[in-house]
Amino acid sequence: MSINNLIKRLQDIMRQDAGVDGDAQRISQIVWLLFLKVYDAKEELWEFHDEAYTSIIPEDLRWRNWAIDNKDGKALTGEDLLNFINNVLFPTLKELEINEFTNKSSAIVKYVFEDAYNYMKNGVLLRQVINLLNEVDLTEYQERHAFNDIYETILKDLQSAGNAGEYYTPRAITEFMVNVLKPQIGETVADFAAGTGGFLISALNYLDQQVKTPKDREILQSSLYGIEKKPLPHLLCVTNMLLHDIDNPEIDHKNSLEKNIRDYKEADKFNIIMMNPPFGGTEEESIKTNFPVEFRTSETADLFLTLIMHRLKKKGRVGIVLPDGFLFGNDNAKLAIKQKLLNEFNLHTIVRLPNGVFAPYTDINTNLLFFDYNGKGTEEVWYYEHRLPEGYKKYTKTKPIKIQEFKAEEEWWNNRIETEVAWKVSKEDIIKRGYNMDIKNPNVEEENLDHPDVILAKYKQSVQKVNEVQDKIIAELRKII
Repeated sequence: MSINNLIKRLQDIMRQDAGVDGDAQRISQIVWLLFLKVYDAKEELWEFHDEAYTSIIPEDLRWRNWAIDNKDGKALTGEDLLNFINNVLFPTLKELEINEFTNKSSAIVKYVFEDAYNYMKNGVLLRQVINLLNEVDLTEYQERHAFNDIYETILKDLQSAGNAGEYYTPRAITEFMVNVLKPQIGETVADFAAGTGGFLISALNYLDQQVKTPKDREILQSSLYGIEKKPLPHLLCVTNMLLHDIDNPEIDHKNSLEKNIRDYKEADKFNIIMMNPPFGGTEEESIKTNFPVEFRTSETADLFLTLIMHRLKKKGRVGIVLPDGFLFGNDNAKLAIKQKLLNEFNLHTIVRLPNGVFAPYTDINTNLLFFDYNGKGTEEVWYYEHRLPEGYKKYTKTKPIKIQEFKAEEEWWNNRIETEVAWKVSKEDIIKRGYNMDIKNPNVEEENLDHPDVILAKYKQSVQKVNEVQDKIIAELRKII
C-alpha cells in the first residue's frame, strides 16, 4: 500500500468522526495508534533475540492482543472499543511505574502517553482506522523503513494543522547539513529542538553506511540525542527512531532551555549539533534567568544558539538554521552572542537561502550557519548564495527545495573560491559593520528600493505597462466591433 493512499484513507475515515476536530487532532490520533503498532512490531524482534524479554505493557493491552481483527467477530469495536481505550488502555499506560533502572525502550511508553489523547468518539470508525493500520506489516524490514515516510507525508499534506507545520524541516536541508558536517561512528549527534527527528534520521542514515561490525552498530545505537518540548512531535520523533531500528531512543520530552547553562558538564556536550530552532517565539522570564545576563533575550532562536555554544565539545561542529533577523539584529543580547560566536568559534560558512524554503510555514528569509569550536575564533566567513532553479521565482509547497540543488555547494565546500555566488568577509569587516552579518552578494547589483526616486520610477514604469496593455485591449475590441 502506498503511503499517500494510506494517509488519505485514514483521513477520510476520521473526517466522519465528530470527536476529531481538524487536521492537528487527526495527526495526533494517527500517531499514538501508530506508535503502539510500531512498538509491538519492535517487541516481536526483541522477543526473538531475547527469550527473557518482558514487556512493560500488560499482556492484554499489547497491540497484538486487542487491536488485531481476526474476522471472527471477537474484535473490540463500537462502545466496547471506546471503553477499553478510554478507561483501561490510556489510564494504565499513563500510570506505568518506571524508575531510574527502567530500560529506556520500556520507559518511552509512559513518556509518549503522558500527553496523548483519544479524540475519536465513534468506536466503529476507530476500528476501521485500526484495521487499516494493520494492513501494513511492520515486522518486515523494508516495509518498516518505507513506512517512516508517513511523517513527511502527514506534515506536508496536512498544512492546515496549525502549528504542526513548524516541526517540519525539508529533508533536503537536513541531508545537506549532514553531508557537509560528516558525522563519524563514535561521534555524538544532538538536536535540542528535534521536532519529528528529521536531522537525527538524516544523521542516522549517514552513519548507517559506516557500520561494519556489531560494535559499530552498538555505538550507533547510543550516538543520537534529541529534546522536544511539544508532545505531538516528541511522539512522532520517538516512533520515527523506533522505525529506524534505534531501540532505545534518547529523545527527552522537555524544554531544552529550562536548565541553567552554567550547570552543563563535559559529559553533557556533543561532537555535532544540528538544528532548526523555533524563531520568532518568546520565552518567559524564568527561562531567561538560565542564561548569563549579557545573553538574556526573549528571542527563542538566540537562546538556542547560546545553548549550543555551551554544549558543543572542543573541535565540535554545528549546523543551524537562523533567520535574517539574527544576522542584522543589533540589540545587546544579539551583539553579545555574535561576539562570543566570532571570538571563540570558527563561523566558517553562511549559506543564504532564497525565499520560500520553509513555505508554507513561514516566508521569513533563512540562512544555514556552520561553525566549529576551535577556541581561537573566526578569521573570515564564507557566504554562499543558494540560487533558485531556473524558472523558479520562489520555492513553494508544490515546488520544494531538493537535495540535488545542493550539489553546487557540496562541490564548492572543500575547494573554496570566490564566484558569482560565493564571497568571503573578514572578521574585522564584520566588526566594523557593528556585527551586522546580513551581507548581500557583492556580485549582484541591487536596486536601492528604499530611495523615493527609485520607488517613484518603478511606479511610473508599472503604470506605463498597464496603460500599454489597456490600449492594446481597446484596439482589439474596436476591431471586433
